[in-house]
Amino acid sequence: MQMSDIIVVGAGVVGSAIAFGLAKRHHRVVVLDGDRADFRASRANFGLVWVQGKGEGLPAYQSITQKSALDWSDFARQLKDVVETPLALEQDGGLIYCLSDDEWDARLSKNQRLAEQQPNRNSDTEMLDRASLERMLPNVELGPEVVGASFGHLDGAANPLELLCGLHGAIVRLGGRIEFQSPVKFIRPTSEGFEVHSGTETYAASKIVLAAGLSTSELALSLEMNIPLRPQRGQIIVTERLGRILHLPGSGLRQTREGTIMIGATHEDVGFNVETSSEAAAQLSRRATRILPALKDATIVRQWSGLRVLSPDGYPIYAQSSRYPGAFSASCHSGITLAAFHANELADAISRTSLDGMFEAFTPERFDVQERA
Repeated sequence: MQMSDIIVVGAGVVGSAIAFGLAKRHHRVVVLDGDRADFRASRANFGLVWVQGKGEGLPAYQSITQKSALDWSDFARQLKDVVETPLALEQDGGLIYCLSDDEWDARLSKNQRLAEQQPNRNSDTEMLDRASLERMLPNVELGPEVVGASFGHLDGAANPLELLCGLHGAIVRLGGRIEFQSPVKFIRPTSEGFEVHSGTETYAASKIVLAAGLSTSELALSLEMNIPLRPQRGQIIVTERLGRILHLPGSGLRQTREGTIMIGATHEDVGFNVETSSEAAAQLSRRATRILPALKDATIVRQWSGLRVLSPDGYPIYAQSSRYPGAFSASCHSGITLAAFHANELADAISRTSLDGMFEAFTPERFDVQERA
């Protein structure tokens, strides 16, 4: 039996960021990765560090998203202090393009509603009309339908695969372990904590954190936690490498440092189907070329899909078992954006064995309240 202080189930960005934060706090951590066939959102995402548009109806989510984005550069430095990793962080703002007056009005209204949720905070988002947008993007030929954009001052992007690799390296450098291809068969609470059984090994620790994406719901039942999650498919297409066109990332349109342009993403409720479709590629291409006509001549070289991890209201779930206080769960679909928050505030709360304060808005009990209402 392998002993540690804390077992983290899930080696994606969410679980790895938490494990990194725990290892920095001098806990002996073991991270259990899943099976090759698992749905891996960390390897199929856009890589955005994104604030604008998030948190309507749940101001606490708006706040932790803003805080994580503000802390991201420091988090990147913390990671770099442990292991050299090129995260390719760019955080000079981000754009949501508007292709009609109706889209402009809808985005303006959303920004205003979000600003009203935080009356004592200066807005980090502003609307740019077409003339202002053209001044911001002087070398970009915008399509004639572009009327303007919403600009988020805190927004940016990073390389998600480099982030994941960097977190894995840092966990090991700090004395932790990552056991790849160790899918959890079952979890057993004990008088001293928890035992986790994989196909070939048993692990024991006084605390456990479930951060296994869509597998979390089933695993949590043995710890008497109800974590309601659902999949949502997102498809992305990627072009050949092009000369630098976009210096700012957009929601659904960003150029990587390597020159490829990522175009996405769909929002499809199709269960656990991860197939790609020509219809999605056509849909994504049409909108992208309406924004940037120059993309009409670009060659699409890749298309992939991944499954978002969504709660009923789309916001994160952070839970602590009332029956087994050393058991925690973390589920969200914004693992890149919230990486700094998970490595700092969430890791600290788990270290203290208390999800209080800011975490109270994210418990799964909020769904019971909605159902009774």
